[in-house]
Amino acid sequence: MPFHHRISHERAVFLQTLASGAPAVALVMWTLWRGDYTPKVQWTITLLIGGCWIGFAIAVQVRVVRPLQTMANLLSALREGDFSVRARGARRDEALGDVMAEINTLSRTLQEQRLSALEATALLRTVMEEIEVAIFAFDAEGKLRLANQAGQRLLGKPAERILGRAAAELGLAECLSGDPTRLLTTTVFPGASGRWGMRRSQFREGGRPHHLLVIADLSRTLREEELRAWQRLVRVLGHELNNSLAPIKSIAGSLGTLLKREKRAPDWEDDMRSGLDVIASRADNLARFMQAYARLARLPVPTRSACDLGAIIHRVAALETRLPVVITPGPATEFACDSAQIEQVLINLVKNAVEATLDAAGSPEAAGTVCIGWTRNGAQVEVTVEDEGPGIANPGNLFVPFFTTKPEGSGIGLVLCRQIAENHGGTLTLQSRPEGRGSIARLQLPV
Repeated sequence: MPFHHRISHERAVFLQTLASGAPAVALVMWTLWRGDYTPKVQWTITLLIGGCWIGFAIAVQVRVVRPLQTMANLLSALREGDFSVRARGARRDEALGDVMAEINTLSRTLQEQRLSALEATALLRTVMEEIEVAIFAFDAEGKLRLANQAGQRLLGKPAERILGRAAAELGLAECLSGDPTRLLTTTVFPGASGRWGMRRSQFREGGRPHHLLVIADLSRTLREEELRAWQRLVRVLGHELNNSLAPIKSIAGSLGTLLKREKRAPDWEDDMRSGLDVIASRADNLARFMQAYARLARLPVPTRSACDLGAIIHRVAALETRLPVVITPGPATEFACDSAQIEQVLINLVKNAVEATLDAAGSPEAAGTVCIGWTRNGAQVEVTVEDEGPGIANPGNLFVPFFTTKPEGSGIGLVLCRQIAENHGGTLTLQSRPEGRGSIARLQLPV
């Protein structure tokens, strides 16, 4: 190993300072001892020069080493988290002062960052403790490392009795596997009862993966949604029943009055027949409405099997006889679905497209075209049905149950179609075409 690697920095500074003055001292000593001086003078001057030489070297060593020791102490304080220590005499007009000033700036920056981190941590802890959502953090071994107040209430135990325990011991093992977002339908917690929604994500602490588990009570939200659903249902049912029962009651009253008269008009039988026809018509409409509602409420779960999308589309197009349906061929696509339900969706969409095109034209001879086609994009297939009708006048009510603009419509066709699409994991949208007239329906399904 080289010599300069075996000596310390302080010793190297001392020796190099001595070496820098050695030529001058040697020259003075040679002149002194070669000259005509008494031994007393020679020894006195020799000791004086040697002392000054060594003392100067020590002073240079201290001058160089002391600031480095100061900087080491400052950096050590920063490493230990003490950001209140500052270097004195930090000036920007010299190199050493620049270093000291930069250390002071670094100290102030770290102090501000630590203060911000402490404030953010305090805010986060306050929020976690105040929210009504249970939050748990598990390490890579599945042991609980953090639980807020809501989580402790959910498990029915304080933090000191649950921290460090495995998820299986706490009844949360199933939450650390499976889908990261789902409803907990079978999990029972000792500290609370209800219907629970779970969300799981991952984060890293100290370079190791951890699981963050959030469990929320959905009972109140679901009750509010159920209440709103019942209110909407009652409004719709009440509106439809009133529309049917009001004329029935009025006409029945008029017919009753007619029968009570002792002297009837010659055409009273025609009035009776006409009134009864209106009552029968309104009763049929009401029965048709109730059947439509029962159909919407009893939509079965899809029975999936391998299906050829092209074959389904060709069958649907062949069923429409009022207008020719133009098929835009797509790629060969086979996927698992309930072919009867998907076919029913396409029948409704094509039927609506044809009716809209005929209404806009006024006659089949002047009507535009209805096109149906499909494309595939990765794991999704999209079926489009385009028409040349008047477009979508009121898009906000498209999927409102029992809302219809057709005299004989029930208002559940599009609602059923969207429900079937969602039961298959897909979506259904309907919008006006961006170019030209008409509308376009997009049915997206996973392959």
